[in-house]
Amino acid sequence: PARNAAMMGVLRAARTEGQMKGLVNLMCSVGAIPPGLDGAFEGLYDNYKAALTSSGLDTRGEAEVAQTMNAIAGRVLQEFLDPYTFPSYHERILEPYDYYAFGQRYTKNLIDFSNSYLGHPERWAEIAGRIADGENVILLANHQSEADPGVFASMLEALQPRLAQDVVYVAGDRVVSDAICKPFSMGRNLFCIHSKKHMDDIPEEKAAKQKQNRQTLSTMSKMLNKGGLLIWIAPSGGRDRPDAEGHWAPAAFDPAAVELMRKLAAKSKPTTTLYPMAMWSHAIMPPPPTLEKALGEERLTAFSGVAMSVLEPLVEAELFQGVEEADQGDMYTQTLFSVVSNEFRVLDELIESRAGASAPAEYVQSFIA
Repeated sequence: PARNAAMMGVLRAARTEGQMKGLVNLMCSVGAIPPGLDGAFEGLYDNYKAALTSSGLDTRGEAEVAQTMNAIAGRVLQEFLDPYTFPSYHERILEPYDYYAFGQRYTKNLIDFSNSYLGHPERWAEIAGRIADGENVILLANHQSEADPGVFASMLEALQPRLAQDVVYVAGDRVVSDAICKPFSMGRNLFCIHSKKHMDDIPEEKAAKQKQNRQTLSTMSKMLNKGGLLIWIAPSGGRDRPDAEGHWAPAAFDPAAVELMRKLAAKSKPTTTLYPMAMWSHAIMPPPPTLEKALGEERLTAFSGVAMSVLEPLVEAELFQGVEEADQGDMYTQTLFSVVSNEFRVLDELIESRAGASAPAEYVQSFIA
């Protein structure tokens, strides 16, 4: 304990890039953190510094980079000294350390708010009204970046702060296991579930993963029955990736994941409404080009605009007219994916054209004072 406290104290005192990188290298050499994490931290530091200094904003210079990276190094070290285990349902931790503010600071520094957009504010107000009335809402969205929770909160904090803070994300095992990712996840409300894409990565852990998934779904069902719950889930089971030509689009939705949300919604006691949602955020922190099994991916960052938009709920009575019951699940998923993909293209055009204040009225910049 004394050595741990001393290491944390020395790290908190670091003020410059050289001091922090040197201390992280030292901690790696004495076994305080695993081999290779020093290189991952240096890569993140260099990328983050390049992103912030390219913004041209006085508030995002080298001093801000150093302070933000100091916080990340401290939280990562804390995780190795006193590891946190995520339960099936995790509530964001605000004290004695505010992990929510920690994550927001990191993400906001990467966002070009002058070229960012929130689509359909009236629908976000509608969602907030449903939650306030004790109903539930499930957002079915594409997923582009590890920073998506920070993007979601940054877009909504000014207009709908309760939605920004109280949303519960359905999180895969990687975001609660990766050394650098864990501290950011600790600042969000999470339903922790293991993705099918990684279920067989370690065969001897498969049974335990399946057990936790059942526990998580049971907890989710109970909370839906209480009402007043906002859930964000990516039915693709992972992040979008560019095609061979470098073009971005939402990854295909898993019909089983969509159908599970429909069933949970149908069984919940309060009214539960499913809303399609589109995210455009890959530029600030893109995923690796291919799916990786190993933890500890390289983190690339950039200063960029972001956007998100919520669509009208699908009306099943209209959608399923003349459709056999056995085909309705696939029809719902296909339609859901289509409307999200179409809206993604709208957001893509707004950002690529730098529409700014000339954007259509339904796309606002309420986060700009």
